[in-house]
Amino acid sequence: MSKLVIATRNAGKIKELAELLADLPVRLQGLNDFPSIFEPEETGATFAENAALKARSYALQTGISALSDDSGLEVAALNNAPGVFSARYAGDHASPEERIEKLLRELNETHDRKRRARFVCVMAIADETGEIKFTAEGWCDGKIARTASGTNGFGYDPIFIPDGFSDTFGELSGNIKQRLSHRARAANKIIQYLRHFYAVSG
Repeated sequence: MSKLVIATRNAGKIKELAELLADLPVRLQGLNDFPSIFEPEETGATFAENAALKARSYALQTGISALSDDSGLEVAALNNAPGVFSARYAGDHASPEERIEKLLRELNETHDRKRRARFVCVMAIADETGEIKFTAEGWCDGKIARTASGTNGFGYDPIFIPDGFSDTFGELSGNIKQRLSHRARAANKIIQYLRHFYAVSG
């Protein structure tokens, strides 16, 4: 059975992906299975570059194919900021609330009425030699709410309203978000690739 490292310490994410790939000859492992592994610095200028460098680093460290992702929020009126700096937008140690507060303040200063934005996720798979074999991008278009609302999800979810809805990701159910989210859409493409790859190689 082949192995695939998933670049996360979240057991729930690994379990979810394992269930989707249950019929394939692949065993998934998370970063917690490798106590000495280190997280590479995200120095890429794009989501794709960061996803690739993480996948490559984990593959080379473990000697096993690796799947990694990078994601964030792009706000049109802020020249697509915070983008790749989404997690560090208000400083390395800022709380999610502080990042949201900074973004809302800067967006309000632009007097932009449309408040268009999108969540973006890029996933990359590297083989055991560090070669990138496949990348997939997913996105979810929407707008930024005037105020934060809802406790579901994480990060910028309480201020992001996906197109076709009046509630934020922080208010919508997990099932709806799973269907709409940038990460789910990228994951679907990755899963299709894995199904094809393991079906052919098996």
